[in-house]
Amino acid sequence: MIIVTGGAGFIGSALVWKLNAEGISDILVVDELGTDEKWKNLVKRQFAEYQEKDPFLAAVEADSLPAKVEAIVHLGACSATTERNASYLITNNYQYTQTLARWAVGKGVRFIYASSAATYGDGALGFDDHDALIPKLQPLNMYGYSKQLFDLWAIRNGFDKQTAGVKFFNVYGPNEYHKDFMTSLVHKAYGQIQETGTLKLFRSEKPEYADGEQKRDFVYVKDCVDVLHWLLQNPSANGIFNLGSGKARSWNDLASAIFAAMDRERNIAYVDLPETLRGKYQYFTEATTHKLRALGCPMDFPNLEDRVADYVRGYLRREEDPYL
Repeated sequence: MIIVTGGAGFIGSALVWKLNAEGISDILVVDELGTDEKWKNLVKRQFAEYQEKDPFLAAVEADSLPAKVEAIVHLGACSATTERNASYLITNNYQYTQTLARWAVGKGVRFIYASSAATYGDGALGFDDHDALIPKLQPLNMYGYSKQLFDLWAIRNGFDKQTAGVKFFNVYGPNEYHKDFMTSLVHKAYGQIQETGTLKLFRSEKPEYADGEQKRDFVYVKDCVDVLHWLLQNPSANGIFNLGSGKARSWNDLASAIFAAMDRERNIAYVDLPETLRGKYQYFTEATTHKLRALGCPMDFPNLEDRVADYVRGYLRREEDPYL
């Protein structure tokens, strides 16, 4: 059995989609469904069992999981970069991951977990996933810090040599619809453009960046789950790895790709950065991917324009059923 925590969420449900495509359905999906719409991400998926996150953690602590476990892919976390309850993030993101990692390593079970590009902070130290850089990183928000704490713990205790941590960059694609204000610009833009014909982007507050020329490493969720599947197939590939396209593109580039996929002329309005993001906004991210590539992981992803077109035309336009 493969356990996917956060399995009803964005990347987690996409991984279940990928596993199903590979003929795998012996999956335990773990999540906290709550009152949002992420349950819809599971409707078309095949899996053996579903369990809420707290009973699952209790079963791990009691060593009473119901079946032989081959791997745990731990994608469950609070991913809101605006979350201010630090104690909650420590319990939910940091300590929960510690418990699963200890159990998996103790049992010889493959353990893959989600870190984040938010650990890189303002990017002043670059975006290299070399081990020597990790202790020097200074995240800009508590979410990023909760991920940084686990990476540091893994290194201190040698878990990085026995597990795989994945630093996701700006992921977009189908099944993110429940994430509300945390959805990607592609999803937000589709609704904005449909309604008003205009897309709003943040003005730059740094003179070295023109409006809309702030750059991010945008990576499609289908490419992310291809890498996660490869890591499952290659259990000796251990360490903390970046997962991005490896090429920074501007918000203007992304906007152009969205308008083109919608068969519309580009029409952008620049607006001020909200007060809550000032001093916490990343102006540039770009994953170095040589560490995973050196292990043989295929990471020659299709370009941004093709991937945005797949998302817009293959899913967002299919408004009644936009799910993987």
